[in-house]
Amino acid sequence: MRNRTAARSGSAAAGDGATGASRDGPSTSQPTAASAIRISGAEVNAVPFSRPGEALEVVPGLIVTQHSGEGKANQYFLRGFNLDHGTDLAISVDGMPVNMPTHGHGQGYADINFLVPELIQSVNVRKGPYFADQGDFASAGAVAIDYVNKLPKNIAEMTFGSFGYRRALAAGSTAVGAGTLLTAIEAVKYDGPWQVPDDVRKLNGVMRYSQGTATDGLTLTAMAYSNGWNSTDQVPQRAIDQGLISRLGTLDPTDGGTSSRFSLSGNWTQSGDYGQTNVSAYVLRSDLQLFNDFTYFLDNPVNGDQFSQLDRRTVGGFDARHAFDWRFAGLETQTRVGVQSRYDDIHVGLFKTEQREWLSTVRDDRVQEGNVGLWTDTTTRWTNWLRTTVGIREDFFAGHVFSDTPQNSGNAQAAMTSPKAGIVLGPWYKTEFYGNAGYGLHSNDIRGATITVDPNDKTTPLERVPLLVRSRGAELGIRTKAVEGVTSSLAVFVLDFDSELLFVGDAGTTEPSRPSRRVGVEWTNQYKPLPWLTVDLDVAYTRARFTDFDPAGDRIPGAPSWVASGAVTLGGDTGWFGALKARYFGPRPLIEDDSVRSLQSLIFNARAGYRFDNGLRVQLDVLNLFNAQTNQIEYYYLSRLPGEPIDGVADRHVHPAEPRAVRLTVAGRF
Repeated sequence: MRNRTAARSGSAAAGDGATGASRDGPSTSQPTAASAIRISGAEVNAVPFSRPGEALEVVPGLIVTQHSGEGKANQYFLRGFNLDHGTDLAISVDGMPVNMPTHGHGQGYADINFLVPELIQSVNVRKGPYFADQGDFASAGAVAIDYVNKLPKNIAEMTFGSFGYRRALAAGSTAVGAGTLLTAIEAVKYDGPWQVPDDVRKLNGVMRYSQGTATDGLTLTAMAYSNGWNSTDQVPQRAIDQGLISRLGTLDPTDGGTSSRFSLSGNWTQSGDYGQTNVSAYVLRSDLQLFNDFTYFLDNPVNGDQFSQLDRRTVGGFDARHAFDWRFAGLETQTRVGVQSRYDDIHVGLFKTEQREWLSTVRDDRVQEGNVGLWTDTTTRWTNWLRTTVGIREDFFAGHVFSDTPQNSGNAQAAMTSPKAGIVLGPWYKTEFYGNAGYGLHSNDIRGATITVDPNDKTTPLERVPLLVRSRGAELGIRTKAVEGVTSSLAVFVLDFDSELLFVGDAGTTEPSRPSRRVGVEWTNQYKPLPWLTVDLDVAYTRARFTDFDPAGDRIPGAPSWVASGAVTLGGDTGWFGALKARYFGPRPLIEDDSVRSLQSLIFNARAGYRFDNGLRVQLDVLNLFNAQTNQIEYYYLSRLPGEPIDGVADRHVHPAEPRAVRLTVAGRF
């Protein structure tokens, strides 16, 4: 059940009491912002979801959707941002960053399809640029996922469902020497409801060796993931209206992709008279090739507009931090210091294709990019009802682009200093008040910082863009448990960006956007009237606007105003259990003058099941319970179908929500 006080959670893996260590949160369990929250793995797995990324919708105010095949990174929405595939939402798994800078499909690309939800120990959520240990991509929020070190019982699980869904999972842990070896393997096959089957072929594995405790111990983890799929991308609404295709049809049946990820990581912690030390390090190899066709015959009336995006990289990094307690004028004080570093060696390319066959190269680059972040913060308890945190962060970014177009090669570097501050008042009557403010940043694709000519024609001059973009934010909030059984928090925030710059992977160019401001409120609630019954309700509203003047308008395309979710979960360790979850995704402006808007969506998922005393579990999930005829995602842009005007037609392009589906799971724990 959701831990609204953001304290360390002691449960995971659907309530099995597994144990693990967190590396991303503060060394104290006390929350430092009204919107900060730690969610247990039990809560993640208590409600039904259709794909791994949707497990993150336990984060209040976060929408996770998909506009393409099941192997592509999800589309994220939070605090009035259309975060594309991850820009400004920093996601990490066991201390390894998931976001990819200078990526072939989009800056900050965060593919979470390798996630195994049953292994989640906790999800640590912090929103806004107020935390010194959070750097690139974290301006809207940071989601740190930690896996368990040990499962109290082994798991064997099979799921069969609509549209050819098949999933098998086996996981367990055993004592090896002085430690514990955890292993898990997952296989998924899925076609989906589409006229061209997705034909998802996913294999996923985790192996972890751990010793000691969360404060004095070590973990060594290996992960491997591979996936291949077809994809039905968004299609123009007019093609559906004219009967050219059905809602579940496609205009290019050869779209799709392949992806793989292999990683090794380690974490070491030690506590003593001089404080707590934590060091983690990782190396990973990531490969992705996508084939997409979003505009059909707009750019190439003969061969069509399909293109391929390539991203192959090796990434290495570490995070070292130390926390120590001391007295400041007799006051209880804790100081943390840390250094974080990351290096990406990237091969990234964009190619024009037809039915996955190469036609020409738009650009083909080798990129070497690294960053170092130095940070410190100090928390002082002035009285039993007042504590403050002040911090500062310095980020250094540098890299080199080796482009097939020599004019676009070059070096780029930048640095940025980001102060942070927070205050907590209380508790009074089980209520605390919070104030936070800080500066943050996000990096842009380094190719945009070295570009001089359009890679399509090699001659049209283009302006370079800054490597780093400044963000500024503040938040006021309250969290209360004054009513018995109810935990409620309210946060009001503002977040400014100097420029919403974005590298357009589909075109190979960087487009500088405009300065923006988002002002919003989040209301998060949990009611637990009985030990076996929990009710959650989260509502968020954001007003997102460009802050400069432009006759085109001041609305930010894709920025949602209203987001809400509610869930009822019930059941104990044995016997009947169930859940009902509703997720509301409000309408969004699709162009700056707000003359074209997306549909809203309200989707319900339901679950019912029974846990037997012998460890057997039978579970039925119904996704899109009421078969809502709505869309996962919508865009508005020019495309061209055969026979249409050569300049194309502006239209809404939609990816429909999947029809109602059922999935039956049979699982044993032994």
